Amino acid sequence: MKKYHFKLDIIRKYYQPIQPTISKIDGEIIYQEIQPTKKIENMIYCFWNLKTKKKLKKNYLYRVVSDGCIDIFFDNNNPTENYIMGFCKKYTEFQIGKDFNYIGIRFLPSAFPLIFGINAKLLSNNSQELKFILPEFSNWISTEFKTKKTFEEITKLLNEKLIIEFNQQKKEIDTRFLKSLELIFQNNGFLDTENDLNIGLSSRQLRRIFDYYIGTSVKSFSNVVRFQHILNSKPSKESLKNSKLYFDVGFYDQAHFINNFKAFYGVTPSEAFS
Repeated sequence: MKKYHFKLDIIRKYYQPIQPTISKIDGEIIYQEIQPTKKIENMIYCFWNLKTKKKLKKNYLYRVVSDGCIDIFFDNNNPTENYIMGFCKKYTEFQIGKDFNYIGIRFLPSAFPLIFGINAKLLSNNSQELKFILPEFSNWISTEFKTKKTFEEITKLLNEKLIIEFNQQKKEIDTRFLKSLELIFQNNGFLDTENDLNIGLSSRQLRRIFDYYIGTSVKSFSNVVRFQHILNSKPSKESLKNSKLYFDVGFYDQAHFINNFKAFYGVTPSEAFS
């Protein structure tokens, strides 16, 4: 396993990207996550599964909040339909039908470009068919899972495949970039990105390296880290009102916080934490 794999442990250490849980009213839908094998735990946050217990009465609208990650996903009912979704500056909603069994790989920030050597900027703010980005990997999914397998069986095969993919790559990662990530995480995304990242890279170099590894600017990524910090704090509507958590991460008033939160989540904090 490459040495820089272990340098990426700072991402796993500081950053836990959260997606909204399926609410109790969606009792016919199951969402679960399985952790990757230890060999790739600093690259992959989790494998996830979103599926229906039985066919729904109406099409399901699934909301994905901003988490700074890149995901590969496919419908286990039809694995030839496989996709990739890059960094998103705001929440995204998908009409995913009445009967589905989606399985995905959530790559930690910077891991996908490191493994596959693809510029993350090319993937940002949209989802697209995987065959146009990674044709070999897309074909492997289509072929390997043609015979239906359980989520656990698929996870085992994905672990093995990703270990092989990672070991084939020779790209080194700039330790100054990793230091900038560490500073962003340590400050929960609340820092002056122009002045507080004194890591030996010019603003232009930093912008270029963030575009490549994350898919967006330093400031935009920091804003997502700040948003995810609030989600990880697991505030209730009442505690958020009383503790003013948003002041601690640079919001000057409640209105500014609410507007920012809604852009990343799709609803207001009161609706999200009710």
